[in-house]
Amino acid sequence: MAGAFGRYKGDAVFDKMRESCGVVGVFGHPEASKLAYLGLYSLQHRGQEASGIVSFDGTAFHLEKAIGLVSDVFSKSRLSRLRGSSAIGHNRYSTAGGSALENVQPIMVNYALGSLAMAHNGNLTNATVLRAELEAYGAIFQSTSDSETVIHLIAHSRQPYLIDRIVDALKRVQGAYCLVFLSNDGLVGVRDPYGVRPLSIGKVQGGYVLASETCAFDLIEAEYIRDVEPGEMVQITNKGLASFKPFAKTALAQCVFEFVYFSRPDSTIFSRPVYSVRKRLGRELARETAVEADIVIPVPDSGVAAALGYAEASPSLRYETGLIRNHYVGRTFIEPEQSIRHFGVKVKLNAVKEVLRGKRVVVVDDSIVRGTTGRKIVKMIRAAGAKEVHMRISSPPIISPCFYGIDTPNRQELVAATHSLEETRKYITADSLAYLSIEGMFRAVYGTASDKGTHFCSACFSGRYPIPLHDEKHVQMGLFDQTHLPVLN
Repeated sequence: MAGAFGRYKGDAVFDKMRESCGVVGVFGHPEASKLAYLGLYSLQHRGQEASGIVSFDGTAFHLEKAIGLVSDVFSKSRLSRLRGSSAIGHNRYSTAGGSALENVQPIMVNYALGSLAMAHNGNLTNATVLRAELEAYGAIFQSTSDSETVIHLIAHSRQPYLIDRIVDALKRVQGAYCLVFLSNDGLVGVRDPYGVRPLSIGKVQGGYVLASETCAFDLIEAEYIRDVEPGEMVQITNKGLASFKPFAKTALAQCVFEFVYFSRPDSTIFSRPVYSVRKRLGRELARETAVEADIVIPVPDSGVAAALGYAEASPSLRYETGLIRNHYVGRTFIEPEQSIRHFGVKVKLNAVKEVLRGKRVVVVDDSIVRGTTGRKIVKMIRAAGAKEVHMRISSPPIISPCFYGIDTPNRQELVAATHSLEETRKYITADSLAYLSIEGMFRAVYGTASDKGTHFCSACFSGRYPIPLHDEKHVQMGLFDQTHLPVLN
């Protein structure tokens, strides 16, 4: 079978969509860089490619960044060099630009008003157009990241104050962004008017913290205050926190996939606890796709909360742990020869034979992207002695790439975009396959049937893009061909 089944890209072990990054900012704490480090540690799930921190000690800026996980990048000696009571940090998983060191954030520059550091979560949809214009005016880019475009726009602005330059720059960009800036004066956090990505405010021992998710606050014992609102800019200085709303209001388009997969289940995002939403996704899935079976098991860890919800809504089903995940596998390992089939999945997952043997099994996961991993998991469960294997997915079929900060395969690699439900079922070798409906997903997110998801972006499920796509690269990259251009709201 051609299309998604025949191609393989990215993480060969778990076939998931990947988040672009996580950001953190700290102001007014004597160990700002250590708090930033711990915050990034909590946000490691949002980016495992590279990590960096910039601190300011009142006189000088200090930068440490490298390719690798947070714990690998920041040794004690590196952290000791990050002096000062303010800092920003970034975990990266590249969606725009490559994996080279020059694309690792935070970005730090010297310009007319002094020094400035910036970290970005999201993706700009008109970055290519802006970059070409800036280069025509003599701008020299040091990276291939779309984030650097914002820095150049700030540097080119004629406004007399940094806060006004940031506004000036962001009025020219389109797309999804949560940004944290560190300057001589303090910390700035800003969220795009659509509110695509989350950014929260906390307080810790007289200082302030900004982070992509509230789970970062828990580790450093910070008090969650509130979210940065869509289109809001917050400036944190020695005078305290000031709020500005300089951008025109627009319809909200918060990323619903944050609830499905990206955010940690112990976080609260968009004012909703992720764990509760995921359990409701599982309950809705059970109501819509019930099947006669003996047990329900999750694909760990992504399907755990939804599987619990599925079991709660299915009195005849018993929740079991039928797959065990090895959490201690590094990013690289020596693979054996082809004689050991499905090694990539087996090294991270193993079936519990005594749980599965002779059972009719419902296996719950959050999504299917290419289908390659789902096929291997179903075969593993069947090889462990399961009588039947019914795959249930706690989100709708993914039919379109994301351009707002998610590393998504191109459309031809998305199995639901290129194959029917029955074709996919046959490929993954399940006895049945069913997805949650879009309506069921939003019932779970809102906890009610009264809203149709008007505050959320669901472009990956619907193909309808709330933020216009301007760049030629969206076609040139092969993410769409000319016959599959996105429908714009």
